[in-house]
Amino acid sequence: MAGTDWQPATDNRMLEARAAMYRDIRAFFAERRVLEVETPLLASAIGTDPALDPVPARLSAGNYFLQTSPEFPMKRLLAAGSGPIWQLCKAFRNGEAGRRHNPEFTMLEWYRPGFGLPELMTELDALLAVLLDFSPALRITYSELFLRYLDVDPLSASLDELKACASNAFETAFDSDNPDHWCDLLFSHCIEPELKEPVFIHAYPPSQAALATLAQDTQGRTVAQRFELVAGGMELANGYFELTDANAQRQRFEADLARRTAEGLPQYAIDERLLAALAHGMPACAGVAVGVDRLLMLQQGVSDIRDVLAFPVDRV
Repeated sequence: MAGTDWQPATDNRMLEARAAMYRDIRAFFAERRVLEVETPLLASAIGTDPALDPVPARLSAGNYFLQTSPEFPMKRLLAAGSGPIWQLCKAFRNGEAGRRHNPEFTMLEWYRPGFGLPELMTELDALLAVLLDFSPALRITYSELFLRYLDVDPLSASLDELKACASNAFETAFDSDNPDHWCDLLFSHCIEPELKEPVFIHAYPPSQAALATLAQDTQGRTVAQRFELVAGGMELANGYFELTDANAQRQRFEADLARRTAEGLPQYAIDERLLAALAHGMPACAGVAVGVDRLLMLQQGVSDIRDVLAFPVDRV
């Protein structure tokens, strides 16, 4: 193996397909006059989300991280008056390796001041029509999807009801007192694999808002203004109507850190520069992050992310 693993894991055809996709992405945003930007891969402060494990980067200048997403510096640009912006970049997440994950991956992220989630979903539809020849995706709420596949409403179900639903659906030794953990498990095991055609899932539980705003659904229930796009049985994109309130964002960061403590996870400093940018004033906008490697997987009809990477983690 030592004599052959210097070689790339893909052939020239895949390299050319990736290059063509990048050209199409750049042409798409140039036509819409959205500014391409570049932000650092290094971060002195990282997101507090308990579901993300960052990659540390120790430099002579101090301890940093490789970014898990360009979101925070891009929001600082928005607060400084950049207008609509987009970026194609590398992102890094520790412990993520498998058929659909590589610790280093390519992310497309963009922000549209003045857009709401419907407008952003329409624009993402337009991009995927160019890249993958997709028709517009179905739009369905998180609750409607759970009711369709599992006959349970995650916005009203108790913890015991979610556990019982999982117990009836599959065998697991997993246990948690966090309803979101059970919702994630049910979604990944019972719903996501069934979503072959493109689907926009929106109106998530408020506990899953992350950096999105909250609103009321048609039944008067509080939901997160965010969406995920799933196709081919895997998540492709995650979009928010962005939270711009610095105080509310600080409270969410602090809640994340409390969860990290409860779950025995490492603690990270809150990104004070982001909060200062929000306090200065970030325009109301919608933003989305898209997994480019997964787009290429769908375009090329392959099921393993290593088939679209020149040098996956086992060859670096």
